[in-house]
Amino acid sequence: MTSTALIIGASRGIGLELVTQYAGAGWTVHGTTRSIDQPGPVASIAGDITLHQLEVRSEKDLRQLRASLIDTPIDVLIHSAGVYRNTPRDEIMAVNAEAPIRIAEALLENVAASNLRRLALITSQLGARRGRTGSLGDYGDSKAALNDAFRARASEWAARGVRAIVIHPGWVSTDMGGASAPVSVHDSAWGIRNVMDSLTAEMHGRFWTWDGREHEW
Repeated sequence: MTSTALIIGASRGIGLELVTQYAGAGWTVHGTTRSIDQPGPVASIAGDITLHQLEVRSEKDLRQLRASLIDTPIDVLIHSAGVYRNTPRDEIMAVNAEAPIRIAEALLENVAASNLRRLALITSQLGARRGRTGSLGDYGDSKAALNDAFRARASEWAARGVRAIVIHPGWVSTDMGGASAPVSVHDSAWGIRNVMDSLTAEMHGRFWTWDGREHEW
């Protein structure tokens, strides 16, 4: 039986590469983009891929996404959408801290109904209060808030049978990470997939890195 992945934020960066890799591995893939009319390069990826419009702050888009997936078990849900520089603080908090939790909870039944029941929210080591490098700033604040909100819900999600984590993708050479970043998009996505493949009940509710190490909160 073919497994199904849902990638939130599939139009660029890590999300785009996750769609590419999951589709290339023969999975059924659902991906979200801000505009279904202008989805970008994800539209040209070969495989069993369905695209959905989702501006992550839009309740209307989320309701439509949920309705379109109402009978679809999701084995792996990865929320990759985020913003970084040149963005007002309230927008950074809304997109990076609030939206991932709201979207995950809206689709939790789909994940719980699947065979694998795995979920990951992309965070950052900049949101860690210990074991981080670099200044916190608005971006780090948003990821710290995401981590806190995730930890508050981890027990409830586990009771639903879902194995969920937050994961740091590394400092990745994307539009957000910059050209000098040491981790390629391919390697980051590959590592995230490996972590998701090996996700156990004992790993649930914890903070992991793309290369399989546990990170301090």
